[in-house]
Amino acid sequence: MTADKSAVVARLGEGFLAEAFGRKYVLSRGSAEMVAGLLTWDDLNGILSRNRMEAPRLRLSRDGTAVPQDAYTHPFVTRRSSVWQRLHPAALHEQLAQGATLVIDAIDELHPAVQGLASELEAWLRTQIQVNLYASWTGREGFGTHWDDHDVIVVQVDGAKRWKLYGPTRDAPMHRDIEAPEEPPQEPAAEFVLRPGDLLYLPRGWWHSVSASEGQRSLHLTCGLTPSTGADLIIWLSEILRRELCVRRDLPRFGSQAEKQQVVDELRELIVQELASGDLVDRYADNHDATGRIRFRPSLPSLSEVPAEPDVVVQLLSTRHKLTLDNESNIVLTAGGESWTFAPPARELLEKLSIGLPRSLQQLVTGTDLTLKQAAAVVGELVKGQVAAVGGQL
Repeated sequence: MTADKSAVVARLGEGFLAEAFGRKYVLSRGSAEMVAGLLTWDDLNGILSRNRMEAPRLRLSRDGTAVPQDAYTHPFVTRRSSVWQRLHPAALHEQLAQGATLVIDAIDELHPAVQGLASELEAWLRTQIQVNLYASWTGREGFGTHWDDHDVIVVQVDGAKRWKLYGPTRDAPMHRDIEAPEEPPQEPAAEFVLRPGDLLYLPRGWWHSVSASEGQRSLHLTCGLTPSTGADLIIWLSEILRRELCVRRDLPRFGSQAEKQQVVDELRELIVQELASGDLVDRYADNHDATGRIRFRPSLPSLSEVPAEPDVVVQLLSTRHKLTLDNESNIVLTAGGESWTFAPPARELLEKLSIGLPRSLQQLVTGTDLTLKQAAAVVGELVKGQVAAVGGQL
């Protein structure tokens, strides 16, 4: 990505989290130069040609309905008789020309620059990000007027796309909800065209429709944010309270009314104590960060020990890790649901890694009291824990 990778965060503004996040849409105008190198049509062609892209990872949609897979693929039988649906270029082109929208889920797992964008957003917004790709060529809408159960940040990469926003008809709707939002109004509350470099933030629950209605093809990325709701906090609270016997004990379904009420009273006391603690949301957020998903990346050809060589490149894979000190001034790294404790001399090395950028072993030991062998041992523990990887270039 030739553009500054922090540009997306910077353009949403310093007041975004306090003033707009979860509250209102934000439109930020940009230029093609701001997304130069993020993703090109040639990149997309390469992804389609080098990967086995089957539904639901790759799909076509037109007028809110999925296009049957056999309309743009054909079965391919390997010499070992396994079968997979291979894209048929001519049929794919025909469906797209007739108004279908091409969708690729989790393209951040297939393209390094898009993964970099996702990691940047994860570190900033402290939540898991999945980036989907949308490509269209006509004014027909791929999905009709709809709402999403998660916030999105849209990056227009090429061409133009017309967006119509109708606003929410139910506050904070959920994927598993007890009530569906009411239908949106007939007329949009806002209408605009996104062009290369433009950004759009849209809170969950906002009805919207999208089409390439400007006589141009369109290529955009939608970064989906995983929400943390009150329901999630309640589920987590039920998990941490399993330390208490009254939570683990069977309910007295066949007991007396007094026995049933005693259980309810004990549970109420526990829950009220937690709710009154003053730091419950912060503790949940810390746990959410500490157990967040770590992106998979092997460290081949290294299989066991990390070579103690100055030009070995290391990168921390977690975007929501925490560095803390214990009572003995040891440095503790927490990520992916696990913790690693190292002696104080490793502190500066871990602080360098925690920035998230690739570093050579030589860079990691410079200015510290560690030898290359000691640094390689520290990195080796993180690689075994799948929180760091070696290889690649600076």
